[in-house]
Parts: sequence; structure tokens; C-alpha cells
Amino acid sequence: MIPYVWLEQAKERITPFIKRTPLTYDPQTDLYLKWENHQVTGSFKIRGALNKVLSLQEWELEQGLVTASAGNHGQGVALAGKLKNARVIVFASDHASINKIQAMRDLGADVRLIDGGYGEAERAGIDFARISNATWISPYNDGMVIAGQGTIGMEVLETLPAPTPIVWLVPAGGGGLISGIGCTLQRLVSRPSLVAVQSEASPFLHAIFHHGTQDGVVELDSLADGLAGPVEAGSVTIPLVMSYVNDFILVSEDDIQRAIKYAWNVYHECIEGSAAAPLAAVLSGRVSARPALVILTGGNINPEEHKQILDNEAIGPFRIA
Repeated sequence: MIPYVWLEQAKERITPFIKRTPLTYDPQTDLYLKWENHQVTGSFKIRGALNKVLSLQEWELEQGLVTASAGNHGQGVALAGKLKNARVIVFASDHASINKIQAMRDLGADVRLIDGGYGEAERAGIDFARISNATWISPYNDGMVIAGQGTIGMEVLETLPAPTPIVWLVPAGGGGLISGIGCTLQRLVSRPSLVAVQSEASPFLHAIFHHGTQDGVVELDSLADGLAGPVEAGSVTIPLVMSYVNDFILVSEDDIQRAIKYAWNVYHECIEGSAAAPLAAVLSGRVSARPALVILTGGNINPEEHKQILDNEAIGPFRIA
């Protein structure tokens, strides 16, 4: 388990460099919404990346930082590397979003594209870090990264008026974010209800949660690129998710698109596919408990893709449950 003191230290460590993102309430849906798309680099991932990098020893920084990313974690590591004058190499899928690849490069990262999906990029990054003796910065399989992500839960609870939502909905790919929030809730909330959400197109962690294995999972392209790909074998997040998460559900790609459109039309907020997954779970009726809190993790969607979703008349509105 992750000691709660690690989260307290993470909050102190990263607060000077991040934003306190908005938390809003929608009385029509009885939803609290945490907008991490307003965060530095446009995603919550900066929290865990900063906490990890700022906690490194000088010799670890001098060896250079290596990671794998669909884009958001890579931006976080790149920015943290700039702060510490450390070289950053990011391994990414050649299918990764063009705007996220460019954003990582703009922050000074050496981005190396790998044939295949996120899983292939992660394996290539781990192998490279081992061979080159560089410092590996996992997007999720690291206690310091998890502690940094958990500061979202602390921030929400500091802002949230009573009553506390009876269910928290969090997108989950590798499980770092939901593990960190789970740690926060176990310490600060009585009988918390924590629900993980992932896309039907890439249900690796969902399969582990419900069936104990990700073997046999077939991965398809997903708008929720930040939640895609297999989980590293033996990841520390697996027992944490099993301990903290009450339920784990899947949403369709159509539901994700509708949630992106809903966020823009109703809240005037631009969110990416990964962030839209838990909102889709609520709006489609898969989660009916209220009040609920939705963690909207980022807004780094390709502008052209976002416009296509908004203009697509085939994507009908949700009928709010």
C-alpha cells in the first residue's frame, strides 16, 4: 500500500508548480466535476510526473529520464525534466496523437515512435532504460507517481462542500490515478465508493479486476488513448485497484464521443476521450448513484478530431438518467 504521508509530501512538493483546478457542481445532474483539463500541460499527469522527478537524487537525474506515454505523461515528465535540467526520452506509439507528440517535443523531449500500440512503446522504453542505465519513470507503476496523482483527491476533499458524493468515478488505464485517489479516500472518507471506468476498446485493467488476467484481451483503437494498452506485469497498481475499487465498468466509443460533445455543449469545456469515459458512464446510465463526482482528467484532444465530434449529427445527445 502507499503510505498516506507520501501523498502529503507529494502535495507539498508539487503545489508550487501546478494549478488548483476548478471543481463545479451541476444541479441538473447532481454531479460534481473536477476539471483537470485546466491543469498545467492540460492533464492531471503532471502531478505524478513532477512528484517522481522532483524526488529523484542528482545521480538519477544525470543518467537521464526515460518514459513511455500516449502523450500526457510524457508532457509531464518533459516539463519536470526541464525544471531539473534533465534529458528526457519518451517512447510513444506511432499511432499516438500528433498534437500530443508535438507538445512533448515542444517541451524538449526526445520522442521516439515505436511501431504498434502503447504496450509496444512501454516495453521498448523499459528495455532502453535498462540497457542505457537511465532512470525509468513509469506512468503508473511507481509509488511516487501514484502519490502525486492522489493529490487530486486531497484537493477535491478540501474544496468539496457537504454532503460528500456517494460515488467517485475515475478513468483507469494503468491504475495510477485511481490508486492514488483510493489511498486518499480510504484515509479521509468513511465507506467511500470508487468506480473505475475504461473503454470497451481496450479493457486490460478491467479484465484484471474482474477475471484476474488480461490474457486474451483484444485491443481496438480508442478515443481514450490515455487508458489504452496492457498493464505492466506485476504492477503495484493491480493490488491497489483490487483493494480500493468497488466496481469497474466499461463504456463504448460512441458513449465517449457523446460525453465529449456533452461537455462542450453544456459546460463549454474541451475534454479528451480518456477524460470523457467516467462522464459517459454517468450520462449513459451505467452509474445511477447520486450525488457523484467525476474526475475529468485532461483536454489534450486533437482540435480537428474535437470539431468532427461536435459536428457529427449521428452522435445523438444523452438522455440523462
